[in-house]
Amino acid sequence: MSDRRPLLFFDSGVGGLSVLAPTTALLPRAPLVYVADSGGFPYGTKSETEIAARVPALLGRLAERYDPRLIVIACNTASTIALQHVRAALDLPIVGTVPAIKPAAAASRTRTIGVLGTAATVRQPYVDDLAARFAQDCTVLRHGSGRLVALAEAKLAGETVPLDAVSHELDGLFHQPGGERIDVIVNACTHFPLLEAEMRAVAPAGVAFVDGGPGIARRVAHLTQGQSWPEHLPPGHAVFTSHDPAHRRLAPTLATYGLSRLETL
Repeated sequence: MSDRRPLLFFDSGVGGLSVLAPTTALLPRAPLVYVADSGGFPYGTKSETEIAARVPALLGRLAERYDPRLIVIACNTASTIALQHVRAALDLPIVGTVPAIKPAAAASRTRTIGVLGTAATVRQPYVDDLAARFAQDCTVLRHGSGRLVALAEAKLAGETVPLDAVSHELDGLFHQPGGERIDVIVNACTHFPLLEAEMRAVAPAGVAFVDGGPGIARRVAHLTQGQSWPEHLPPGHAVFTSHDPAHRRLAPTLATYGLSRLETL
């Protein structure tokens, strides 16, 4: 018999779509539930204590409601703070999202890389550990941007993203001492790959961008290898944790990701 249990993707907003997309490219028959914690958005300005308490409790409720076969925490901030708490609380596979410092260091020729995330992510000891393990011979510059999160949300709602605003945020990396040597930027927030076209348009020539989405997709495919999928793919669910009529503006974009049903938790 086919297994109708979904993959559940979780983020504070729509950024996790940058992880969902490469996963569904590998697993096109997978049922989907995408949860945007709009009631707690944005995570990047919250304290570690708030996130460590909120995320496991909320994912516990979601696991009971949707019975997923696997949960992807498609959020760097939530993963770097709450991943171990979630794994301790739930008895099912949990895949986290962490800054792609290892592939960035491997690709850098100047040995100077930038880590662009939320303020909460870039200050985490987890990032220190990744840099120490995989980028020992690199200069690792960091910048926290909440503005890019808001711009990505606006883009998916159909608004035009002003390039000067994107350029201003990237200047937070390039204008640091040594920033002119950056040749690879780690998009350490899942919202940021949604703005990659705009970032490439304003970044210096030759700067590359990397993120964890493709690696997470491969991990999910590995963990679900050999499992059965429904013969007929049900409509994907997009779930918000607060009621806001503005969420309807996201419906056309969500539908392109296979999420044609909108719900409020």
